[in-house]
Amino acid sequence: MPVRYAGMWRHMLAFIIILVIVGLIAGAVARLLVPGRDPIGLLGTIILGVVGSFLGGFILNLIEYHSLAVHQLRATGILGSILGAVVLLIILRLSGLERGHTRRRRY
Repeated sequence: MPVRYAGMWRHMLAFIIILVIVGLIAGAVARLLVPGRDPIGLLGTIILGVVGSFLGGFILNLIEYHSLAVHQLRATGILGSILGAVVLLIILRLSGLERGHTRRRRY
């Protein structure tokens, strides 16, 4: 592997590690802010935070540019990540798509 690609891989690995750490923090804070039980584990919390980060980027893009058109898909900072994770968690609860929960009809 040439030397110029080694630096690129180190930057990519560092980005992934930071994304996972921010995802864990944002997902955990979102789960603490939204009351109720969530049947998701550590990996689910990380995924919630990472997806919440990109959703927070979309929300901040909507606020900044006043348009639904995405100019750039980007991860946001910790506050945007928490905001996106809270919104995503509320959407998951309202839709009933949480793992382990099934909606049962009463007749």
